[in-house]
This record gives sequence, structure tokens and C-alpha cells, in this order.
Amino acid sequence: MEDNEGSSSSSLGRSYVEFLGKLHYKLDYNFQTTELSVGVVECESVKAMDSGGTSDPYIRVCLAPDDRRKFETKVQEKTLNPKFNETFSFKISYSELIGKTLVFKLYDFDRFSASGNIGQVKVPLNSVDFGHSVDRWAEVQSPDSDPDKDASLGDVCFSLRYVPTAGKLTAIILEAKNLKKMDVTGLSDPYVKMSLFVGTKRVKKKKTTVKRKTLNPYYNESFTFDVRFEEIESVTLVVTVVDYDLIGSSDPIGQVTLGCRSTGNSLKHWSEMLANPRRPIAMWHTLRSIS
Repeated sequence: MEDNEGSSSSSLGRSYVEFLGKLHYKLDYNFQTTELSVGVVECESVKAMDSGGTSDPYIRVCLAPDDRRKFETKVQEKTLNPKFNETFSFKISYSELIGKTLVFKLYDFDRFSASGNIGQVKVPLNSVDFGHSVDRWAEVQSPDSDPDKDASLGDVCFSLRYVPTAGKLTAIILEAKNLKKMDVTGLSDPYVKMSLFVGTKRVKKKKTTVKRKTLNPYYNESFTFDVRFEEIESVTLVVTVVDYDLIGSSDPIGQVTLGCRSTGNSLKHWSEMLANPRRPIAMWHTLRSIS
């Protein structure tokens, strides 16, 4: 009788572990080129995060600890069984590789607020046999209790509008929230700086006014760049939130990089702007640490 009661109690405890979904991934290491290829194939039965009973999932891939390289899949809208079929490559020696953990972070995209962290899959690479290709399913686990390092930097909201016939790209910096505390007072003096690159050459930079002593600044400031239609595919827009310092150099808090070669939420915003000429497209972005 005691054994049965113990078994029942154990089952009850396990029933409280929420099922968040499953991830299908592939790994391959090329010893000649020292490159790790990471394939994000698909997910199944992802936790519903939206009121309509669906999610807009995407996955961020990184190597932990202490690796700033991060990749994001495209957002798959309104599905609990997203198909990604995207591959990312990390250039890393085998001796470094076996000291890393590959982390897949599953998010629910939200246009008007920070993306929701659904869960994660961690793969200690010292436990992987790279003598052959790896093709696995893994159950998504709860997110770490510590927030994502980048999430602690804050979020910025801005709209983008492109008019191909006029060759004008307009960015309206709307607001930021939950910015990292940069001053001894526990606040910041943030402004937003934008740099426009064509290829690798910076051709223009603009910045907002400084908002004093706040972690939740409101700007609503508009800026226009001249961008010819024939060069739009080679354009990169870097949006950086900076803490102004009257004495000494100002400190960057975090940034967002947008363009045809960006990934994840940034690519989604850029693509929607191009697909809807003359229409402002607003979106929230989580700030990333600056490499």
C-alpha cells in the first residue's frame, strides 16, 4: 500500500511539470573547416501564448557561455507546429567547442511588447559524438530563472516607412522601456542614435534628443534618410540606445541591426516595411549587447 501511495504522489508531482513543446534539430561539425553547422528543423506542440490559442514562435541559437554570436530563425506566425528548416554556422575550434553548451531559446513574437520566452533546449557539446551527423528531438524545458542577458538591456519601439519612388526611408523613434540602469542614481540619460550603412560604408547618422533621468523615455522623433531603391538590399540600419554622459564618453546600452541580411524580429520588421511601401510599420525590439 505504501509503495502505491508513493507512486501516486510521484506521478502527481510530475503532472505539474508543464509541457512546452518539442524541438527537432541537427548538428554537424566539419573538422577541416572548424565549423559547427546547427540546423533548426521544426517544433511540435509549442505552448500557446496568444489569446487565440496559438503562438508566433521563433528560435534564437547561441553558444554558452561567453559567446556573443547569436542567430535567429524567421518568425512562424499563428502555429504551434512551426517548420523552420534554417541552418546556422559557428566558426569554432574543436577544443573550444567541447567547452560550450548549445542553447536554443524558443520565443513567442509580439509586435507591441517584448517577445515571450517559452522555453529552451540546452545541449552540452562535450556529450555529443561529432564523428557523425546528429539528428535529434528534444523536449523544451522551462526558461532559466535568470533572465536573458540581452533582455535586461531593455526594449525600443520605432516605426519604419520606405517610399521607393522617392527613395526615402523614414524612421520614427517612438519610445523605449525597461532600459538598463547606467548611472549611480539608478537611472539613465538615454538617447537613440541611428547609423545608415550602404555595404560596409556608413553614409549617414542621426540621433534623438537626450531624455534625462529615465529608464522609460518617450521620443516620437522622426528622421528621414535618402535611400535609392536600387541600393535598398545593401542597406543596414543600426539603432543604438546610448546613455549620455556629460563628462567623458557616452556609454551604449544596446542596439538593433536591421536590413536584408538581419535575422529574426529585425528581418521581419525590415521585410514588412519593404512589403508595405509608404506605410509606417511599428515594432518593439529587444536591445542586443554590442560586440
